[in-house]
Formats: sequence, C-alpha cells, structure tokens
Amino acid sequence: MTKGTDKTKSLPPRGEVGGGLRLASIDALRGFDMLFIMGGAGLLIALADWFPCSFTQALAEQMEHVEWNGLRHHDTIFPLFLFIAGISFPFSLKKQREQGRTEWAIHRKVIVRGLMLVFLGVVYNNLLNFDFEHQRYASVLGRIGLAWMFAALIFIHTGWKARVGITAFLLVGYWLAVGFIPAPDADGADIFTAQGSLVGYIDRILLPGIIYYGNIDPEGILSVIPAIGTALLGMFTGEWVAPFPSLPRGGGRKVLWMVVAGIVLLAVGLLWNEVFPINKKMWTSSFVLVVGAYSVLMFALFYYIIDVLGWRRWTLFFTVIGMNSITIYLGQKFINFNYTSEKLFGGLVKLMPEDSQAFFAKAAYIAVCWLFLYFLYRKRVFLKV
Repeated sequence: MTKGTDKTKSLPPRGEVGGGLRLASIDALRGFDMLFIMGGAGLLIALADWFPCSFTQALAEQMEHVEWNGLRHHDTIFPLFLFIAGISFPFSLKKQREQGRTEWAIHRKVIVRGLMLVFLGVVYNNLLNFDFEHQRYASVLGRIGLAWMFAALIFIHTGWKARVGITAFLLVGYWLAVGFIPAPDADGADIFTAQGSLVGYIDRILLPGIIYYGNIDPEGILSVIPAIGTALLGMFTGEWVAPFPSLPRGGGRKVLWMVVAGIVLLAVGLLWNEVFPINKKMWTSSFVLVVGAYSVLMFALFYYIIDVLGWRRWTLFFTVIGMNSITIYLGQKFINFNYTSEKLFGGLVKLMPEDSQAFFAKAAYIAVCWLFLYFLYRKRVFLKV
C-alpha cells in the first residue's frame, strides 16, 4: 500500500507521470472495465429480469461468457485490463529513466511485479487453505503478470519495428502451432476444441494442480504467448500517445490514427477468424486482434473525451474504481461486501416491488464497494503491485 501525505480534500485525477501528465483516461477506462467485475454485469442481468424485452435480454446475454467460440462483451473485460496495463508501461518506463533508475533496477521491478501478480493469483485461488491437492495455480492475475512482464521486457530491449515483428511472430507462430499440431491424446476431437487442441494438451501434462475446465485452463501455459501480444498492443498505444498525452492539437491526430488502427485490427481479426476461431479460453490470435480493436477504440474514445477535450467532471465514479482496481478485485474475494450491503440496504431493498429487488440489491452492492474505494481514494491509499 502507498499513502500520500497531502491533506487536501480531493484527489485530482491527473498526476505526474513520466515528466508529463498522467492520462486521466487510463484510470477512467480501467474503472469502467472493472465496474463489470464489481457487480455491473449482475446489475444489467437483474435489469433484464425486471424489464424483460429484446433489448435488455440482448444486453444481459452480453454479460456472460460465450461457451466456446465467439465473443461477447464479458469476454473483453480481462484482455482490456491487460491492454490498459500495457498502455501504462511506456509512461512508467520513461519516468523511471528520468528519475535515474538503473536498467537493472527497472528490470528487477518488472520481474518482481510480474511474479507478485502470479503469487497474488494463487492466493486468490485459495492458497491459504493449504489444500495443495485441490489448488489451482493458473489465474487471471497470473496471466496478467506473466504476459505483462514478458511484454515489458520485450519493450525495454527493442525498438518499435522489432516489437511489431515480435508481435506478429507470436501471433502467427501460435496459430501455426495450435492450428496444425493436434493434441496427442485428442482421440479424434477437433483440433480447435479443448480436448483436441495443443493448448489443452500442454495444460494437461504440464500445469500442476487443478485445471479449471478439467481438460483446458483459460489462463493456462501455452496461451500466455498470444496474451503477450495483447499487452504489446497496449504498449504500442501507450508509446503512441506518450510524447504529448494531453496536448489537444496532437491528441486529435493521435485519436484518428488509433481509430484507423482499431479498424485494421478488427478487419484482420475477423478474416483470421475464418481459419482460427475467436476463442477467449484458448486466447486465439484472432481473439487478440478483435479484442485489441475494441480496446484501442475504447481507449481512443476515453482519451479524446477526457484528455483532449478536457471533459473530466463525469469521470470520478470510474476513476475511484480504476485507481484501486487490484484492491477491489482481491477485496471481493476476502471482504464480505454482500454482508455489509445487506445490513445497510437490505431493509430498503425489501420495500421495493418484488420484481425489482434483485436490481436494487445489486446496485446496493456496487454502492458499498464504491464507497469503500472512495474512502481509500480520499485517504490516498492505493494498492500498488
């Protein structure tokens, strides 16, 4: 945890980063993304139950993962978070070098952060139960830690042309391996299924402990490779806006090129989907590009509105979540926010019409989580990994 000493009444969403200004849009977009993990998805599903119609039902459907191939909004949450972590790194690297940190110190910080996220992911998966026979070692935080760490090391040691080549090599190489090498124990299963894919096979023979789906883990070993590509796409974006993150004239031009990049990524990803299906559980190369398109377009939108146009007053709700995103992710595992929500708002919720109670219960849960984060925000307490 870090805690500031400034006793002012409010914390502005912009701070010093890399000798320039912190992008307020990064924290706001991260908060928007994490809201769905903090109960936003459940809120929309409850809304659909309260007001059933074709629109709300379609919206609720987007709040659940696809069973295998395909894409829904809920499948974008995790890769968008990794993409945002990538955006931040060029700013962080620039700041560290300006502060005179040695290259060894920078490398050490990258590796320690990556491994710390892996450890926290295992803790999240009930390490403290000490039931090692039923321990799951792969995790969301572990995937973020490893993919971001390897991408950051690549970023430190290469120029942008080399990074483009490496990203292409990772994605194409992954496709060639997964698309043309069946699992030795496939037993006739299709090569792009959990049982028939090389991805699932590597998990089954190398991943210790529990495998999430039995024959494949969505945060398994081989799929770290394309996830590095997701982090690198974020780092390309961060490097693109880093020279003058808040300059309106240059910012507008950069937004335009981000939109172009998003369209290109989407087109290539959809074409690739014809031979390598979009699949989050295998983190396929087509998935990387299509969700990369979504991520860069969402960032372009937030960046343009918040940092270029300067419309920031509406961002506080999301910023409070985004600046303590790891805190709320872990907090929901170890803190019983449901209990607090029920004690504070349960009586009020019961006064509502019966068909609306689930919606207001979800809203109350989000309010309790947000107020917890707002308290930390006002005290300048942030979990830094």
